[in-house]
Amino acid sequence: MNKVRASAAEAVADIPHGASLAVGGFGLSGVPEVLIRALHAQGTGELKVVSNNCGVDDRGLGVLLAAGRIARVTGSYVGENKEFARQYLSGELEVELVPQGTLAERLRAGGAGIPAFYTPAGIGTQIADGGLPWRYAPDGTPMVTSPRKETRDFSGTSYVLEESIVTDFALVRAWRGDTHGNLVFRHAAANFNPLAAMAGRVTIAEVEELLEPGELAPDAVHLPGIYVQRVVALTPGEAADKHIEKRTVRL
Repeated sequence: MNKVRASAAEAVADIPHGASLAVGGFGLSGVPEVLIRALHAQGTGELKVVSNNCGVDDRGLGVLLAAGRIARVTGSYVGENKEFARQYLSGELEVELVPQGTLAERLRAGGAGIPAFYTPAGIGTQIADGGLPWRYAPDGTPMVTSPRKETRDFSGTSYVLEESIVTDFALVRAWRGDTHGNLVFRHAAANFNPLAAMAGRVTIAEVEELLEPGELAPDAVHLPGIYVQRVVALTPGEAADKHIEKRTVRL
């Protein structure tokens, strides 16, 4: 039952080239920075990433993106990452943009064993009708576009069928966790981390504070250890290394 690994490098060592990867975090909040950098250090590439956004130019998933290690991104927000936009528009990166709530539910459904679900989000747009550019050709014309999705009416309202997401691995960051993999997330870090963890066949969690079994109150647990296969304890310095995506200063 002890799921603790000695280091982040050991925890990600078997992630192969071409793996699909769900990554938690929202902006730069709750991003598994240490695991991402360990993956970068070992040279893994051609990754198919599912995450709300792709970090910024030198933080979060932006580290892997800048190194050319990501082949495809499924996300809802390009954010402040200029390299992300450049690679997408130049045809170097395939991007599937998904409404944020739909992305969250596709991850949750994958973890719950639900293959697909109907949602009204996207009806009447290219989300349902197809034609969204997923990859551009070097000359700037769309080379790969999204397919038309199945739609259906329920009680007079139209809905689009969205397939759930299950990935080979998931990387998440938690505030507290025990050696059995039970996790607690803090504030904005609760966005997408529990959902990404549910969607991964093998989920690896970096935790700021590692506890023994029984030290977490059962009703405080946000994600049960059944969804987590590996745990890495952060050093105090790693836990404190947090960045703000866009700092605002008021005089």
